[in-house]
Amino acid sequence: MNKHIGSTFNDFLEEENIFAETSAEALKRVIAWQIKHYLEINQINKSAFAEKMKTSRSQLDRLLDPENTNISLKALVQTANAMGKHVELRISD
Repeated sequence: MNKHIGSTFNDFLEEENIFAETSAEALKRVIAWQIKHYLEINQINKSAFAEKMKTSRSQLDRLLDPENTNISLKALVQTANAMGKHVELRISD
């Protein structure tokens, strides 16, 4: 009998102890995609955007790296502000 029948994919990830890691990477991929899309649509290069964020190009490259899930809330807010946007963060069931 398959113990995963009837369970969700999230249940499986939790059982494998990789739920937090995979969730963080999925969120980071979305954030990186949003930033890249903003840069493309507005025809802004990375150096100019980093300057607008008041940060370094290497910090921006870390934000754009979908596998680097170490992102501070401050960096996230700075990025959103530079894009003329805001951050909404919530914890839900």
